Amino acid sequence: MELTVWGIITALVVGLIVGALGRLVVPGRQNMPMWLHMLIGVGAALLGTVLARAMGIATETAGIDWGELLVQVVLAAIAVALVAGVGRRRSVSRY
Repeated sequence: MELTVWGIITALVVGLIVGALGRLVVPGRQNMPMWLHMLIGVGAALLGTVLARAMGIATETAGIDWGELLVQVVLAAIAVALVAGVGRRRSVSRY
């Protein structure tokens, strides 16, 4: 796979979408800045692509690869839930 400027831009856009979908999947309010959701989405998109290809789910299609997208969104949702949970625990102060 060749790394091009267009490929990087596409990966970032897909990552932003995956991060937003991951935020929507997790129930409740996440007290996190939007840039953190975007960062989680980009990471989940990259890791999800690697995992989907390793599991044989990802295929070279002309359109959207729904199986790969599902893996990416699940990873983003897990990451958002974990980060939101850690942030919630850190913000509690005990006197």
